[in-house]
Amino acid sequence: MQKLVGYSGEGDFSHGKSMYTNPMDLGIFTSHGHHMEVYSLPCKRSRSRISAPFIFNEQIHKKPKTTIEILPDECLFEIFKRLNGTQERSSCASVSKHWLNLLSTIRKDEFTHSLNQQQNAHLSRFLKGKKATDIRLLAIAVGASSHGGLGSLSINGNNVTRGVTNLGLKAISRNCPSLTDLSLWNLSSISDEAIIEIANECHNLEKLDFCQIPISDNSLIAIAKNCPNLKELSIESCSNIGNEGLQAIGQSCQNLKSISIKNCSQVGDQGITSLLSSSSSYSLMKLKLESLNISDMSLAVIGHYGIEITDLALTRLCKVTEKGFWVMGSGQGLQKLKSLTITSCFGVTDLGLEALGRGCPNLKQFALRKSAFLSDNGIVSFAEVALSLETILLEECHRVTQCGVFNFVLKSKLKNLTLENCFGIKDLVPGIPIPFRCSDSVKSLSIRNCPGFGNNSLMLFGRICPQLQNVEFIGLHGITDECFAPLIECCEPGLVSVSLSSCPKLTDKLVSELCKIHGGTLEILNLDGCTSITDSSLVSIASDCLLLTELGVSGSGITDSGVRALACAVQLNLQILSISNCRFVSDKSLPFLVKLSESLVGLNVRQCHGISNSGVGLLVDRLWNCDILS
Repeated sequence: MQKLVGYSGEGDFSHGKSMYTNPMDLGIFTSHGHHMEVYSLPCKRSRSRISAPFIFNEQIHKKPKTTIEILPDECLFEIFKRLNGTQERSSCASVSKHWLNLLSTIRKDEFTHSLNQQQNAHLSRFLKGKKATDIRLLAIAVGASSHGGLGSLSINGNNVTRGVTNLGLKAISRNCPSLTDLSLWNLSSISDEAIIEIANECHNLEKLDFCQIPISDNSLIAIAKNCPNLKELSIESCSNIGNEGLQAIGQSCQNLKSISIKNCSQVGDQGITSLLSSSSSYSLMKLKLESLNISDMSLAVIGHYGIEITDLALTRLCKVTEKGFWVMGSGQGLQKLKSLTITSCFGVTDLGLEALGRGCPNLKQFALRKSAFLSDNGIVSFAEVALSLETILLEECHRVTQCGVFNFVLKSKLKNLTLENCFGIKDLVPGIPIPFRCSDSVKSLSIRNCPGFGNNSLMLFGRICPQLQNVEFIGLHGITDECFAPLIECCEPGLVSVSLSSCPKLTDKLVSELCKIHGGTLEILNLDGCTSITDSSLVSIASDCLLLTELGVSGSGITDSGVRALACAVQLNLQILSISNCRFVSDKSLPFLVKLSESLVGLNVRQCHGISNSGVGLLVDRLWNCDILS
């Protein structure tokens, strides 16, 4: 112990002078015996009692840090490497973000004690919006590493917040080398650095999907070098990816089966031709090109080297002309093509379409959308040479008329025909010769929002296609009961699926006749938006439709009595019922809907204002095995 000495005010200590000249200030130290001194606040009562300095310890001891946090990261790293169990690693990762980050930097092969893990990784994780953060990725990386490994990872950010960065993806690469499926959408804060790290660590990658991420050819080059098992590649709106990356993929990825490239402004003919003319083209089966800066040259290469392609989709290729489609069809390389979709390609003409039909002898499905130059001659010539064609969809092909469609049906072995928003489809003028031949192959007919399609067209289809089983007429305001009846009577095998959505002139009379003739085969009936349909139709359905599983009468004129008729049907086994926007359905229907719950798995009662909130709650409680939309 040493005695208190005074301070002279000049930087040194002088004997005999106290550093507290005011006697009151001395009260801040109080002695508690020979071995202890403590600090206390001044007290008025102690002023007269304190008259001399007293003894205190010269050194003030601070409380030493005894936690593991004082260890440097290098020591923690070595400790974490020696954790020998899943529980221990998870517990350490839960302590703090710092520990979680540190654990995520340890590769699986760096742990001293390896865990008993499955040979194949089956875990999959999906992060979207605000949940897509680095912290979550670090946790996934550490957790998946301890539970057999991560097989699939999908991240959909929002390109607004920082969200996922290179830090999170690097953690995935170090801890999840078994990753096979990676999808990255709308991530503005990642770069080539993260993708290259993944490519260097995850050699088992088979499927990659990139959309709106700022990566370049360097990423694709690293993937091509390190991921020989790549089978599917999809790139959308990645403006920095160009020809060099695709060339590397084509040269190194010999197992590539599917490629989709959309809206990549730097991709041109060189990239597409290099990709398709390489050895990888011998395994390529699916190809989708959309909004690219390519010309007729790329289509010529597709027609020559696409020997294994079975599915081809071309969309908004503005620089491709009639010559490109003609050369592609004449290349004789698309012998295995089964499905072809062309959308908004102004180079599609009658001549090009005929060449495609000749060059694709096994084509079964064809969809053509927004074609301004295709005419009746083109589709008829296509029908004559595309001998394997079974399904065709024409959308917004306004130069195609009713005559062209009928001739197409009669000259082909078509099974499914869909016409959508084709303004050239109009009723034939009376007096025009009508073919007496029939097509026994057409089983499905769909006409959607073709305003010129009327009663004459309906009767002609009924006569030409007697083997129809599935019919769909949507938004046809001109058809009536009288002209629909011949089609119903001519369908010999029996209708299985009938959709008459938004056809306001159809009434209960038609439904009654439909149920009488086809009640034994009808399984799906859609009358949504048919405002003239009432309870009488539901009575006919309840008594005659023995196999019906799906019924839609949304926006119709049915009431509680119609719902009761359905519930009282003896043999009806409805699974899906839609009565949304039926203003005459109320809480009185609740007991009948509950009775139908024995078979229902889906019920739509949206905008049924007559059903109260408490009624909806009752349905939710009682129809526990049914998905309810309210």
